[in-house]
Amino acid sequence: MASYSPSDVQNKVTKTAALGFRVKSGWAVVVLLTRPGDAPQLADVNRVELSDPRLPETRQPYHAAMGKLEIDSEKLNRRDRDVRCIAQQSLGVLLADYRQKGYRIRRAALVVGSQIDPASIPNPHIRAHALEGQLFRSVLEQALNAHGIRTAILLERDAYDKATSRLRKSSVDVRRTIQNFGRLIDGPWRAEQRLAALAAWFALYQGANI
Repeated sequence: MASYSPSDVQNKVTKTAALGFRVKSGWAVVVLLTRPGDAPQLADVNRVELSDPRLPETRQPYHAAMGKLEIDSEKLNRRDRDVRCIAQQSLGVLLADYRQKGYRIRRAALVVGSQIDPASIPNPHIRAHALEGQLFRSVLEQALNAHGIRTAILLERDAYDKATSRLRKSSVDVRRTIQNFGRLIDGPWRAEQRLAALAAWFALYQGANI
């Protein structure tokens, strides 16, 4: 994924920023926004790996052969450790780069598909997906917390409603601003990137007087 970093040509001074993530199975889109004035400014679009490409089973750790639910505890424990290790490494590298460029990040927001309790899902295959969503969300959240970054969770289905309420802006204005960010990058600006930008904007203004 293409990365956009206009700050590369600016003086390296401390800049308050926030991160937004759209968490997927085994990876997450990440957007970094700053707030130089009243409006948010796009600083970076990137990707964080939450699984190891060399170990395909870490992409869907709760899936067994033929799409069945994996119940082998030894395999699950090993995959869990692998996922946590790669997530911590991937996020650590990204945050180190941001710090080196002068960004001060204290907040992040994660957009997820669902927070339903996997144990409440009777279908084993769907339960596997829910368990994976829970794992990747919690792993990323814990890794961010370990770096002193406070997190918030947004559900995809009502992310725009919550963000517009928090930002005290109309849905039209929020969507227009998010869409305009896409004109600043060479890479894709699909739903994942837009939701990550929305999450970053939400996090950027959390606790602020707006």
